[in-house]
Amino acid sequence: MDIPKELKYSQDHEWVKVEDNIVTIGITDFAQSQLGDVVFVELPEEGIAVQAGDSISVVESVKAVSDIYAPLSGRVVQVNASLADRPEQINQDAYGAGWIVKVEMSDSGELENLLDGSDYQRLIEEGED
Repeated sequence: MDIPKELKYSQDHEWVKVEDNIVTIGITDFAQSQLGDVVFVELPEEGIAVQAGDSISVVESVKAVSDIYAPLSGRVVQVNASLADRPEQINQDAYGAGWIVKVEMSDSGELENLLDGSDYQRLIEEGED
């Protein structure tokens, strides 16, 4: 299972890549493997304000429908429109082409609430017990 060390992670299995004040958000390799083949992604509207913990997207797979939660507060500045036609990108490249949204952070202090790669690895391992 792939857990890039340079990313931050939420307890809900979202990943966050920080670039200045913009964060790219997607679901982890672990999350996509648990969901199975992704067949549909509901994306938020660009420009909306989100609070940490809000549902910002819905991912539908052959196994389940799952809400994707905002790990940070801010404003959605871009959505990955290619997921409308190619939702399987989440399965094929969770940390690359499978990103879901980009958010301009309103409170960078919220980054402290996220996990680093080793803490996220522990979270997954504890969940498998």
